Amino acid sequence: MAGKHLRLLVYGLIFLALIAALVVYIGRPRPVKVIVKSVDVGLVRDTTANTRAGTIKACNRAGISPPTGGQIASLPVKVGDAVEADQILLELWNADRVAEVSLAQSEAKSARARASQSCVLAEVAAREAKRLRTLRQKGLATEEASDKADGDARAQAAACEAARATTEVSQARLAVARALLSRTQLRAPFAGIVAEINGEVGEFVTPSPVGIPTPPAIDLVDITCLYASAPIDEVDAPEIRVGMPAKISLDAFPEGTFDGKVRRVAPYVLDLEKQARTVDVEVDFADTAATQNMLPGYSADIEVILSERSDVTRVPTEAILEGNKVLLFGSDGLLQERELETGLSNWEYTQVLQGLQAGDRVVVSVDREGVKDGAHAEIETTAGSND
Repeated sequence: MAGKHLRLLVYGLIFLALIAALVVYIGRPRPVKVIVKSVDVGLVRDTTANTRAGTIKACNRAGISPPTGGQIASLPVKVGDAVEADQILLELWNADRVAEVSLAQSEAKSARARASQSCVLAEVAAREAKRLRTLRQKGLATEEASDKADGDARAQAAACEAARATTEVSQARLAVARALLSRTQLRAPFAGIVAEINGEVGEFVTPSPVGIPTPPAIDLVDITCLYASAPIDEVDAPEIRVGMPAKISLDAFPEGTFDGKVRRVAPYVLDLEKQARTVDVEVDFADTAATQNMLPGYSADIEVILSERSDVTRVPTEAILEGNKVLLFGSDGLLQERELETGLSNWEYTQVLQGLQAGDRVVVSVDREGVKDGAHAEIETTAGSND
């Protein structure tokens, strides 16, 4: 009986130990799920980006209207048409101006004919005067006849000069008539695409009153030359210089970025209500062929490259905590806080001067509950680095 009781006691103790172990196992803190990325060697850039969405703009864009009012008589183009420089886009009723040009041309032609006649008579008179002077020297002509011929020659020469002056006056009148006619014709200031037309044949157009802008008759855009314009915070603007390399990204082309170069930094600060003070920065596309399918007005972001270093140890910037610290995922599954000395940095990568080496795994899901120094962790995802 004693042996039986002893065995029961041993079994009971074993059972209690198992229960205690199960309670401890069930009650132990579960490891937190974390996403880690590996520290690697690659390119790190120091960049600055726009604070609000920028815009793709055309190098040449003009909203144009006739300089004078009138009734639209002709619209030889339509929206989407490609036009050449100086091509007529819109013409107002101008029959009176056309008639004035025709009249001025006729007057100019008549003036040229009269000038030609007068100058021919002047040449004949000059030859006659010269002949009589020669005969006078030989005693074959009187002094009176020679003097009369000289006077006639001078008179005809003056008439020739007057006729030529009249010709110049008529040419000036013709130029005035043509200028007045041109005010009724809207011509393309450059080659481009007709983006918008405000008006129809038969409608009247009037110039914009002073201080009251009205829609232009024709919106002309040259889409062969595009650039990106975006606002940069005033704090970052002093570091940007014309000629610096940049990256351009567009929502309409999410597959990648485009290389560019800073073409202009605005010489003034924009102070818009309820918004930060910014400076407009313009960036040209390095490859103009890349803009063939782009349209002015697309939203765009720019990232100006201030400096860059290649083949340096780098860590994903999203892994860095306040105070230049990261959580290192150890081989034992424990998270260890590590302080870094850093160099260049952007939104994607930060250069590591001291504190980490290539191959170390750092936690990038730092905002999850329970992710802290000393916590037991379990990898949910491991992500590599891409240049």
